[in-house]
Amino acid sequence: MNYPDIDPVAISIGPMQVHWYGLMYVVGFVSAWWLGRRRAYRLGLTHDDIGDLLFYAAIGVVAGGRLGYVLFYGMERFLANPLWLFSIWEGGMSFHGGLIGVLSAALLYARRKRLAFFQLTDFIAPMVPIGLGAGRIGNFINHELPGRVSDLPWAMPFPHMGPEPRHPSALYEFALEGVVLFAVLWWISSRPRRRGLVSGLFLLLYGIFRFAVEFVRLPDEHIGFIAFGWVTMGMLLTLPMMAAGMALVLWSRRQGIEAARVPAQHGESTHGAKNGAGPQAVESYEER
Repeated sequence: MNYPDIDPVAISIGPMQVHWYGLMYVVGFVSAWWLGRRRAYRLGLTHDDIGDLLFYAAIGVVAGGRLGYVLFYGMERFLANPLWLFSIWEGGMSFHGGLIGVLSAALLYARRKRLAFFQLTDFIAPMVPIGLGAGRIGNFINHELPGRVSDLPWAMPFPHMGPEPRHPSALYEFALEGVVLFAVLWWISSRPRRRGLVSGLFLLLYGIFRFAVEFVRLPDEHIGFIAFGWVTMGMLLTLPMMAAGMALVLWSRRQGIEAARVPAQHGESTHGAKNGAGPQAVESYEER
């Protein structure tokens, strides 16, 4: 199977270039904004509140993602040239760093709005996978995240990596971290569920998906395998996620069930928030 011939540069106007990878961030943020507005009433938030939340999250994603990449994958280069930290245009973002950044932003926003932390993260989690999936498409167009050599029918030679066909690991992650994870979390969050369950499932399922794909994805060339000839940095960083996700799922079993309340006539809209609904408007009850 041939690798698609797609120019990584989507738009070029004189010296200015807009890459597909950058546009994928726009897709992620716009989709989160749209989905957040549909369910804002659940937390008593307005459309403007969702915009503020997105601003917090965007700073967390960019700052955390870059710091995480430098810390986990490029510390030697950073120590040799500290200004490299700001060379974002060269690429280099870490999901795990971005996750820490978003969680930090969510903590600040929850305090500002007087929301329970896991109430807010349960609200945010279903909106994240679309951005993750879009980012993996951007990786694929950029010829990034090459897989290991394979003889499967859909394996393909990666540009500048020789004629051997390889797993399109970025597409695997798009399907699992993007499509499957979104479908599961959106469906579960639409039903009565316990606080913390959606957040826990996000961590657990993402961890499982990422850990599995690492078996067919090439490790970073300058890092290689961490241990036993097969453990990668991605696996190592994902293990705490899976442990935290499982712990959160178990913790959620002791919480009250929060009902997914749909306002009459408006479906999943934000009008209820503008008519005086506050965080307490989300129906909850203890299971007996």
